Amino acid sequence: MNDATPRRTVRSFVRREGRMTEAQRRALEQYWPRYGVDVAGPLELAVIFDRPAPCIVEIGFGMGDTLIEMARCHPDPNYLGIEVYRPGIGSVLRQLDAADMHNVRVIAGDAMEVLRNALADASLDAIHVFFPDPWPKKRHHKRRIIQPDSVALFARKLRPGGLLHLATDWQEYAQHMLAVVTAEPALVNRAGDGGFSERPAYRPLTKFEQRGQRLGHQVRDLILERR
Repeated sequence: MNDATPRRTVRSFVRREGRMTEAQRRALEQYWPRYGVDVAGPLELAVIFDRPAPCIVEIGFGMGDTLIEMARCHPDPNYLGIEVYRPGIGSVLRQLDAADMHNVRVIAGDAMEVLRNALADASLDAIHVFFPDPWPKKRHHKRRIIQPDSVALFARKLRPGGLLHLATDWQEYAQHMLAVVTAEPALVNRAGDGGFSERPAYRPLTKFEQRGQRLGHQVRDLILERR
């Protein structure tokens, strides 16, 4: 391969449109102007939320149950959700409008590109990555979002004292996550080296998690603090 040939970026997701309901489609059309953020360059968080406040980013919010519940229970921070799954985005927009919530904004796109190109360093108070795709087949491990480069990027975007919170119910992926974050010098494990945290009260127990527990899947939380 010629050295000048651009390399393909390994994506941590596969863009699956899924089947959108009419309500989700209508929500995308009607409520995106209010809650959606179109990324065309660096973002000013105080501008897109119409207020200055601590900002928490959730990467890959799925159908948005955790994002909505956390924003409802904790109205003081701003919550920025980043997702590629359009039915999930439509569902979140519909719920935001129904509840008349003001502290949530949504970006449709690749979270890594958004972090790299649109959010300033040391601008975030927390980054949440809950139950990301574990890509269980070994040949797909390179697609996992928790990798040394991504964790270094997360750390750079957090303010000093900001938190990176990861959760998974795949034990092998949990050990992979632990090894990756332990090797990142900018982060400190709140549970101590080699330890996992108990689920904090602020993270809701989701239907997905409850189903996993019924199947015997142990959920692991990792909470890291930016030095």
